[in-house]
Amino acid sequence: MTEKKNVFSARDAALCAMLAALGTVLLYLSGMMPTARLALVAAAGLLPAAAVLTAGLPAGFAVYAVTAALSLLLVPGKGPAIVYAALFGHYPMIKSLAERLHRRPLEWLIKLAVFNAFLTVLVLAARAILFDFLAVDWAVWVVYLAGNAAFVIYDIGFSGLIALFISKFGKYIKRRG
Repeated sequence: MTEKKNVFSARDAALCAMLAALGTVLLYLSGMMPTARLALVAAAGLLPAAAVLTAGLPAGFAVYAVTAALSLLLVPGKGPAIVYAALFGHYPMIKSLAERLHRRPLEWLIKLAVFNAFLTVLVLAARAILFDFLAVDWAVWVVYLAGNAAFVIYDIGFSGLIALFISKFGKYIKRRG
C-alpha cells in the first residue's frame, strides 16, 4: 500500500506563508500610496507566480487564497484587495494552466476570456454600487478596450519577469510549477 505524499513540505509551507505575508503588506501599502496603488497590487500578483515556480500550482493557489483573505480583512481600503482577488491574484495559476497547452491562440483565448469574465463582474459591481459614469455605454467600451490592452501588456511583461526569475534563480529552486 502506497502512502499519499503531503502536498506541501515544511519548506513549501514557510515559503507560502512568507509570500502571503509580503503580498498582504504590499496590498496594505497600496492603500497608503494612491499614486502607486495599481503597481503595488500588480506586484502582489507576482507573488503567487513565485510560489507556482518554486513549489507548484497548489502553492500558488494557497498564496493567492491567504493573501486575498488577509487583505480583505486587514487592508483599510477594500479596493486594492478586491482588485487583487478579482484580477491579479489568481492570474499566475490561470496563466500557468493555459500555457501548458502549448497552443498560443488557445492560450490567449483562455487568458482573455478569464480576464474579461472577471472584468465583467467588476464592471457590473461598479455600475451597481459605485460609478454613475459606467451607466454610459461608451464608458463601458472604453473600460473593456483599455482593460484588454493593459492586460495584454501585463501578460507580456509578466512572461518576461517569469523568464528573468527562472534565469536568475532557476539553479537554486526545484521547479514544480
